[in-house]
Amino acid sequence: MRDSISFSNQLTFFQKLRSFDYILLLCVMLIGLIGIFSMYSTDGGEILYHTKNHALRFCIFFSMMIAISFINIRTWHALSYLFYFVTLLLLIWASFYGITASGSQRWINLYFINLQPSELMKIAIIACFAKYYHRAQIHTMNKFTNIFVPIVILVLPTFLVITQPDLGTSILIAISGIIVLWLAGVNVKYFFYSFLLFIISAPFIISFLKPYQKLRILTFINPDRDPLGAGYQIIQSKIAVGSGGLTGKGFLKGTQGYLDFLPEKHTDFIFTLFSEEFGFIGSVLLLLIYSIIIYRVIRIGALSRSYFAKLFCYSFGTSIFIYVVINMSMVLGLLPIVGSPLPIMSYGGSSMLATMIGFGIVMSAKTHSQQSIA
Repeated sequence: MRDSISFSNQLTFFQKLRSFDYILLLCVMLIGLIGIFSMYSTDGGEILYHTKNHALRFCIFFSMMIAISFINIRTWHALSYLFYFVTLLLLIWASFYGITASGSQRWINLYFINLQPSELMKIAIIACFAKYYHRAQIHTMNKFTNIFVPIVILVLPTFLVITQPDLGTSILIAISGIIVLWLAGVNVKYFFYSFLLFIISAPFIISFLKPYQKLRILTFINPDRDPLGAGYQIIQSKIAVGSGGLTGKGFLKGTQGYLDFLPEKHTDFIFTLFSEEFGFIGSVLLLLIYSIIIYRVIRIGALSRSYFAKLFCYSFGTSIFIYVVINMSMVLGLLPIVGSPLPIMSYGGSSMLATMIGFGIVMSAKTHSQQSIA
């Protein structure tokens, strides 16, 4: 073990550079470029606000991801709890003193970016749980403390995000935490009991939802109940996706997007715009790139020596899969609209920042794949 640690610490800059997963880097760059061109399309074929901001953020955060990759995975293991608690404090600050927009108080003005701490929590919760279960023995995995403490760690940020209110992000944070618990080896019966508890308490939970959140659920069940109001968004989205056909209408030639029939086409509904312009074939190729990214992330976890790196990579890769599935299902009308961005492609600095931090830690695990953590 000491030999492997010594070897990892003696890696030179160029040795670390050679150990990068360049297929993963290429795929992340491709998604970023697709996102920039999609923003160019949302701006009507001009380099305006969304295009400039998205391109600048991607360049900055991609460079940050590369920088994170050079930092030893042991450092990220050591900082995991601090990452969680700082993000939790930022969530509390945002809940009381944050910027209010669209009825939600969830942003902190940092001048160069309006930070949404709830997006960072998606990564912080994975890192925190990965460290917590790093030393846990398989025979003690289902002890009371190894179940209760993580649940408290997960419930606190989830509750804070719900109160902002931001139901969609709170669901994604909860999913991120549950994924780690599942992969860590927590007994299936606890998930079954939790599911039963959720079903029983569903009427109580619904009573606390905001009117617009209840309306989204009703609209999902029957979009035609209010085609010019609550159902307008999802109806126009399905029209745009369907009108793309096999090969799409062509870049900058999408009628639903170009004529502004699609609300929020630069954020949660970016896939709708892309699908209309590039059709079924373009959508399949996009899914293929995301699939390669997920596979490479999980493969890096499989090749890592430390359990922390394994658990983080497995959980992060699975989370990316869930985020992509939820976003695409949402814009296709298969799930209610919950405000779930498409990783890297959707407009939003906080979402891209959190995703790139995650990829940076994954690349750090690849660069230091022979690094053991006590």
